[in-house]
Amino acid sequence: MIKPFRIDIPQADLDDLADRLSRTRWPNEVADAGWDYGFPLARLKELAEYWRTGYDWREHEARLNELPHFTTEIDGQNIHFVHVRSTRPDALALILTHGWPGSFLEFLDVIEPLSRDFHLVIPSIPGYGFSGPTHERGWDIVRIARAWAELMRRLGYERYGAQGGDFGSGISMALGAVAPEQVVGVHVNYLPTRPVPDADIELSETDEARLDKVRRLMADRPPYQALQALTPQTIGYALTDSPVGQLVWIAERFAQWTDPRSQISDDRMLTNISLYWLTATAASSARLHHDAPRRIEPCPVPMGVAVFAHDITQSVRPLAERLYDIRHWSEFDRGGHFAAMEVPELLAEDIRDFFLTLLKNDHQAATR
Repeated sequence: MIKPFRIDIPQADLDDLADRLSRTRWPNEVADAGWDYGFPLARLKELAEYWRTGYDWREHEARLNELPHFTTEIDGQNIHFVHVRSTRPDALALILTHGWPGSFLEFLDVIEPLSRDFHLVIPSIPGYGFSGPTHERGWDIVRIARAWAELMRRLGYERYGAQGGDFGSGISMALGAVAPEQVVGVHVNYLPTRPVPDADIELSETDEARLDKVRRLMADRPPYQALQALTPQTIGYALTDSPVGQLVWIAERFAQWTDPRSQISDDRMLTNISLYWLTATAASSARLHHDAPRRIEPCPVPMGVAVFAHDITQSVRPLAERLYDIRHWSEFDRGGHFAAMEVPELLAEDIRDFFLTLLKNDHQAATR
């Protein structure tokens, strides 16, 4: 049921990508446009030319193949995942889930530090990357969480933790709801907290500013989100046919959602974008925005939250504590939406602290 997997992109696909990039039909741009109209033309041309002539997929493919990759079929869907066992045989397992427009690649820099203390399972969301396109309706957050519970059962893990950001946050919390007897805790680095009308809660100036940011995000639905939520198939045609379209669609998110001090290399970003292009999963990954709003049960297990200063929205602790069993809360003055790529050392340490403290407290309670 579980098969080893090796990344091996056909050379014809790489040649086709280079050919398409060489024949890009560029729009014009008004003088001194900057970011006022969208992604700057000069920067996009620079990225596209490097993708075509300088970036080496085979180099990155070889490095990725140093990891233990596997696939299995769950609920009729192919599931790709990386499975790294800790040298500690009694280690707790963690399942780490990415979001959009990320991939399992987000976690590359936290694998080594976290695997000292934990077994790691890092899947690709159905519809993303090597999990391949989905072929039917209904792959929402809850269904993905149920697939993760089955994956962990197949791997022999009776108790485990879950971690994620972006969609990975919602999936991890849904996993806590669908498998509360197995999930010891959930750690997230993205937890939007909505305003609560007439809530008798005093908020600090910082929390009020964060809540205003949430209100603005809710009032001005980002264009990318509206397109992917309403018509994912429509935007999928453009992104699947044009590599420059796929490039700018994701590169813009990296430019806008990261801490300006973060050093995510063009190579790392292009490897992530190449994964979407080479697996033709632009449309299927976008469908999660369409299917995601389904209501889920509240997460009943202990939660840890890491708040990064430059994320697209920040959590408000007093509001989060109304809904969740918050056991751990950390705030960082650097890092953005792609925390595992931007500040892997901070995120890894926060994840470790949360889960090891949970295990310690559980052990102490059991021995009383």
